[in-house]
Amino acid sequence: MEFRHLGRSGLIVSEIAYGNWLTHGSQVEEDTAAACIRAALDAGITTFDTADVYAETRAESVLGRALQGERREGLEILTKVFWPTGPGRNDRGLGRKHIMESIDASLRRLQTDYVDVYQAHRYDPSTPLEETMEAFADVVRSGKALYIGVSEWTADQIRAGHALARELRIPFVSNQPQYSALWRVIEGEVVPVSEELGIGQVVWSPIAQGVLTGKYRPGAQPPAGSRATDEKGGANFVARWLRDDVLERVELLRPLADQAGLSLAQLAVAWVLQNSNVSAAIIGASRPEQVTENAKAAGVKLEPELLARMDEVLSPVAVSDPAKTAENAPKARP
Repeated sequence: MEFRHLGRSGLIVSEIAYGNWLTHGSQVEEDTAAACIRAALDAGITTFDTADVYAETRAESVLGRALQGERREGLEILTKVFWPTGPGRNDRGLGRKHIMESIDASLRRLQTDYVDVYQAHRYDPSTPLEETMEAFADVVRSGKALYIGVSEWTADQIRAGHALARELRIPFVSNQPQYSALWRVIEGEVVPVSEELGIGQVVWSPIAQGVLTGKYRPGAQPPAGSRATDEKGGANFVARWLRDDVLERVELLRPLADQAGLSLAQLAVAWVLQNSNVSAAIIGASRPEQVTENAKAAGVKLEPELLARMDEVLSPVAVSDPAKTAENAPKARP
């Protein structure tokens, strides 16, 4: 495993992080989830990402139980707050009440005294940003989180949040966006602002929910048991890529992966790690062997000629224009 600083902070994270959206507490049984976490630890992964809303809060509990007995100082645990976690009017959003109650609930489920990074899962337009950042500051000063981050914020939102964080003297160090060779929206504005401010990207869906592994073939039905057949949320998310024009382009990546001595999944994960603003790529899994395979993308250096050829192959179907995100945006919650 290779490691990078999270932005310009002093926190060091594994290049490959393990995330449990759509799997733990939902798609796979807990024994399998624990085996995936063990495979991640065996591969040298130290960074684990979750959220209070995943599997209706069960994912945090599964992760907490699986990590018991590990040296806490040797792990980096990230979780998030924003989406509804209960029926109440204040069981959602980034108001002070929800943040202060949610961090305590997350720590109980994770069975830890603190998280390394506490992230705003989305921007909350209904709550003053000052209130949100002041609540995050209190979470940090109480020792319940060491750093703060955000997920899927725009460049302007990141800049405004970072300015308040500096005033409050708390470390705003990360953004968690969707990013893959097929979804490049952050490159235009988010990455330049983040580089300027010292914020690192912890990216999700580097293999485009499995599409970049090549397991979906043009003109063929999705394989049984794949994300595309998962009725618990994954099918809605992956559906936008299940077009023959996209799948035919992915097939053209096979000889490039062979040239690099990588699987298609490893090539996809390695691709996002070539971006110097990416601190970690989050992988998920429903089987331990998937973790072992994808973790091998750490430390891989792709030649400029190979990267140029990948761009040539995927440019007709890759999404990079922020103006097109509404029509292509995922229907499921990352």
